[in-house]
Amino acid sequence: MSVLKRNNVTVKGKGQQPMLFAHGYGCDQNMWRFITPGFEEDYQIILFDHIGFGNSDTSSYSKENYSSLKDYAADILEICQELELKDVIFVGHSVSAIIGMLAAIMEPERFSKLVLICPSPSFINDGDYVGGFTREAIEGLLESLESDYLGWSNTIAPVIMGNLDRPELSQELAGSFCTSHKGIARDFAHLTFLSDHRKDLPLVKTDTLILQCSDDAIAPLLVGEYNHQQIQGSKLVVLEATGHCPNLSAPAETIAAMKGFL
Repeated sequence: MSVLKRNNVTVKGKGQQPMLFAHGYGCDQNMWRFITPGFEEDYQIILFDHIGFGNSDTSSYSKENYSSLKDYAADILEICQELELKDVIFVGHSVSAIIGMLAAIMEPERFSKLVLICPSPSFINDGDYVGGFTREAIEGLLESLESDYLGWSNTIAPVIMGNLDRPELSQELAGSFCTSHKGIARDFAHLTFLSDHRKDLPLVKTDTLILQCSDDAIAPLLVGEYNHQQIQGSKLVVLEATGHCPNLSAPAETIAAMKGFL
């Protein structure tokens, strides 16, 4: 099967330089709809759905083929190869920020810049490292997901989104979770919340922007500062936006920060 069909790849925009957008856990390419209009005049926009989410084709999925985040990074590289993309500006949200970082480590010559929105190399506290969660809390979260995925989706969405005064944002996120392939979503959750890619951060050689929200229950500010310290030459911008999804809750501020970097 063509990777373009498997990952429901969309190409638009009037420019030549490619911007490749990768959505976070439980979401799909529609989550970029407020961001991409700010770049369509000047860039080629590439959107896709991770396998198991959005309108991706799940027929080629197996737990063995997607046993680490590096397997998802390989999908990104396959998209780049199929479309013959070079000088790519990669924009990744949450876990996809880490996936894109891994892709850039694997093929650094293909990428010109990385925009990492609310990235976390590890969610679990470890010694002096503050990931935001104890291991017991993460294990409890995954157990809740396993036992009642729909209930978990409705409970976790407001925590991830923040902005409780705008419940429509949490409702959209919960709805996205609920339309995902439940089995793949459960597997992907284990990779998302249990992976530890702290040792990969110093391997990044691509020009990198880290966008961190001022109050994020999923990826605290200390995580953003840690990423900034570990990725040599990176730029850290702390947004006034709160929550974990500024692409939805604060698109204008997010676009402005990205344009300032580009």
